[in-house]
Amino acid sequence: MLKNLITLIAICCSFSIYCQTKILSWNLEDFGKSKSAQTIAFIANVSRDYDIVAVQEVVAGNGGVQAIAKLADELNRKGSKWDYVVSDPTSSSAYKTERYAFLWKTAKVRKIGKAWLEKEYHLEIDREPFLCTFQVDEKQFTIANFHAITKSKQPETEIKYLKFLPSEYKKLNILFVGDFNCPQSHTVFNPLKKMGYKSIFIGQKTSLKNECKGKDCLASEFDNIFYDSNKIKPIKSGAIHFYDKFSSLKEARQISDHIPIWFELSLH
Repeated sequence: MLKNLITLIAICCSFSIYCQTKILSWNLEDFGKSKSAQTIAFIANVSRDYDIVAVQEVVAGNGGVQAIAKLADELNRKGSKWDYVVSDPTSSSAYKTERYAFLWKTAKVRKIGKAWLEKEYHLEIDREPFLCTFQVDEKQFTIANFHAITKSKQPETEIKYLKFLPSEYKKLNILFVGDFNCPQSHTVFNPLKKMGYKSIFIGQKTSLKNECKGKDCLASEFDNIFYDSNKIKPIKSGAIHFYDKFSSLKEARQISDHIPIWFELSLH
């Protein structure tokens, strides 16, 4: 009896660990050839304990794809095998063309099909979301990686189109991750919330100031993750204050002007 109970507990624990997935999202500010090998090594050390990494602001021109390849290579030195995919340049002509990227641990996560830039609203959204479907233990979810236009350009005029994606892809379990340049409290997110979407963070600032005021080094509540609460159960989440590792914000901003955020999920 005791032996059977121990076996059952072991199976349950193994199942729980296997079904839970940790996602990191990070705006890496002009991630391209300007990033040194030391910077890429630092980013890899921060990212190594997660299963999927969603990157925003990869340079569209020379150096962006190569920098992601270097990051994947560095992650592969940390004990796990990683793969990656980089988007084509976004279709923006009015603003700033960029790329997105996903990196993932192949032993934990399987990529399903091709990743794609969302074309339905590419005229309305300067940097259209980059979507990729992943599978963990026969259960699938799709991450929409997004970087909105800056606050001064009214990102809500783009964000309002995200509410159409769950109905456009009815069979997909979509998470929205990235830099929205807009707090989750804005009314533009209300349609998603009415569908059952919830934000992982409330009141969490994620962009770096130019200088700390005392211990206050963060400026705005921009980065977040929105998940369908009918399909996904949140386990843990957090923001990584990597700038604490540096003697000044100026030095930390060589890595990025945003801190990474993470979310551990379990699929219903």
